[in-house]
Amino acid sequence: MKTFTTPGEVTVDPSDNPISALLGLAAEDPDLASLAYRDGDRFVDVTAADFAARVKELAAGLVALGIEKGSRIGLFSATRMEFTILDYAIWAAGCATVTIYETSSAEQVQWIMGNSESVGIFCETAAMKAVYDEVAAELPAAEHVFVIEDGALDQIAALATDETRAEVEARIAAIDHDDLATLVYTSGTTGRPKGCVITHGNFIWTVRQVEAVLGELTGRQQRQLMFLPLAHIFARLVQVVCVSAGVKIGYSTGIPNLTEELAIFKPTWVFSVPRVFEKIYNAAKLKADDEGKGKIFDLAAGVAIAYSKGLQDGKVPLFVKVQHAVFDKLVYGKLRAVFGGEMRYAISGGAALGARLGHFFRGIGVTPLEGYGLTETTAASTVNPPDAVRIGTVGRPLPGVSVGIADDGEVVIKGKHIFKGYWRNEAATKEALEPDGWFHSGDIGALDDAGYLSITGRKKELIVTAGGKNVAPAVLEDRLRSDPLVSQAMVVGDAKPFIAALIAIDAEALPAWAHAHGKPSADLADLIDDPDLRAEIDKAIAYANKAVSKAEAIKTYRILPRDLSIEGDELTPTLKVKRSVVAKKYADLIADIYGD
Repeated sequence: MKTFTTPGEVTVDPSDNPISALLGLAAEDPDLASLAYRDGDRFVDVTAADFAARVKELAAGLVALGIEKGSRIGLFSATRMEFTILDYAIWAAGCATVTIYETSSAEQVQWIMGNSESVGIFCETAAMKAVYDEVAAELPAAEHVFVIEDGALDQIAALATDETRAEVEARIAAIDHDDLATLVYTSGTTGRPKGCVITHGNFIWTVRQVEAVLGELTGRQQRQLMFLPLAHIFARLVQVVCVSAGVKIGYSTGIPNLTEELAIFKPTWVFSVPRVFEKIYNAAKLKADDEGKGKIFDLAAGVAIAYSKGLQDGKVPLFVKVQHAVFDKLVYGKLRAVFGGEMRYAISGGAALGARLGHFFRGIGVTPLEGYGLTETTAASTVNPPDAVRIGTVGRPLPGVSVGIADDGEVVIKGKHIFKGYWRNEAATKEALEPDGWFHSGDIGALDDAGYLSITGRKKELIVTAGGKNVAPAVLEDRLRSDPLVSQAMVVGDAKPFIAALIAIDAEALPAWAHAHGKPSADLADLIDDPDLRAEIDKAIAYANKAVSKAEAIKTYRILPRDLSIEGDELTPTLKVKRSVVAKKYADLIADIYGD
């Protein structure tokens, strides 16, 4: 088995953990702006000292409620500052946070709360509490139910006493690296979610290795805007990295407000999943087309990509440098302004970014640092270092992390960031974790001699055609989504004579496209058989097929009647397609493709 281990592991002191890191920051730099929430057209700072004090008072309130050390507490909320404060308060009380996505159904809430035996839950809104109330009778262990927007934090803090404050100090001092910090239930694309056991040691060890690699991003003058769901391990790790290192976290009020909030907050870096970067690129492309500047944008994009490729190869041709300097003033500066004008880096994870998009963003001056990991690896296993970026890869292992490629191509991972197993699911744990510590990721990949990892697909998603051809759908799907009109794509063809695709049209992009092409209606129902729309998708299919052999190429496709969504249970919270759900929902379209 080919393996690579990055040297230089940072040794972590036994007393180091997420809570001690926050308290250390507050003691060392009490006036440092640690968090920031939006108020009108500005962001209001919260100092490290105020943050730490709020956390300890809330923890004392939780103790006053009789919540014992080691208890699990549900946190059912979208991304907001109170999520972070409660997360740390739960830890300070010696307890573990059980995160629940704000889009979760009552059945999902019941499973997570019941399986974790959580003793209480924080619901963000009255509407979320109503979802919880549907199943509350089935959850007798959950004695405490709070609503964040109904003043829950103030209510709990008011319960603190000198005795419970002293108990909090004792519980903080007793935190061990093997103690449970959180249960994060894998959103998954099939089956019931499994609770990943993440310890304080997993968190802080990963944080210290990330800081060693991403030092440019973790200084105390850095700012990042949080808009991905904090219920997901990716955002959660970023949260702990920022709090531990003193990076200011601004909390977006939602994706629809992201453009204006980037301009207000002016982050120095952001992190996101590839779909967000795809939508930013596609929106810019559509806007240029609509203004009659499409050819200029395409030329500028080509130059940005060529410039980035030159950087990667160690030599940028002179004529590319000249063109790049011109377009920097005409085009790239305006694109950087979308991010607030001060952003230099963008961390991308959760799925493959794609080399074309990666080169484009580096070429315009926003360098993507693509990384890779899973919930089971406390989010981060590999990342591209800022001083040695290789677009098209997910970077090198963090210091002290080993990555290997098994004989069947599966990526296996080893390190102190690996979770302790699935909560009360020994069979699944044994399947994922080898006795010697290697974790089976389920992903297929390749490792070069310098330790850079490339991910080519999911092991369970490999399609085997009736002719015996193995096809990795991710390669085709990534390319299809690069078209501004394509929101999502799902390649099908398992045990079938050829490969086909289901195409979801981007509801936000369609009206601009329809207007530019003189269509009387922007309704997908009126356009689904439109020859111009079909021609656009045909182009996307042709571009995708360039990446594969004829046997792997998409032969035909069907346009879905509507876009895929989290609310429709077709996408995970990180915007991955739930293949089994979509296949079942659109079984008639798939049957029509193959004449079944």
